[in-house]
Amino acid sequence: MENVKWSRENMLEITLKQPDDFLKVRETLSRIGVASRKEKKLYQSCHILHKQGKYYIVHFKELFALDGKETNLSENDIGRRNRIASLLSDWGLVSVVGNTEPIAPLSQIKIIAFKEKNDWILETKYNIGKSKDSSDGNTKSTTT
Repeated sequence: MENVKWSRENMLEITLKQPDDFLKVRETLSRIGVASRKEKKLYQSCHILHKQGKYYIVHFKELFALDGKETNLSENDIGRRNRIASLLSDWGLVSVVGNTEPIAPLSQIKIIAFKEKNDWILETKYNIGKSKDSSDGNTKSTTT
């Protein structure tokens, strides 16, 4: 792993169609990612980030890089992020402001239907606005 220099200019900006679409996008992203089929577990790939009045679709490894943590963010990760943002756009939830190249094949991601959500374990590898308390391992909210 390495420290990847990542800034807002590298992120994929989007605009929401409606102000309340933030929560719809956040919930939808929780059902898109990389699946472990034998365990019926889905690892969420992307998050929606609201920063200084703008919205971004970001891969969880981008969030690690923004935090200054070591990460192995690859072109394939960016391709998956771009594919997911394109899907959100196709579904009428967002408009993509930035460039969606490179783009990964749809076969690299799993989309779980809302009605199947309870049949899967949905995992996140990054929690926006939360940090681990090193003394007891519990997650606590932080204010920024």
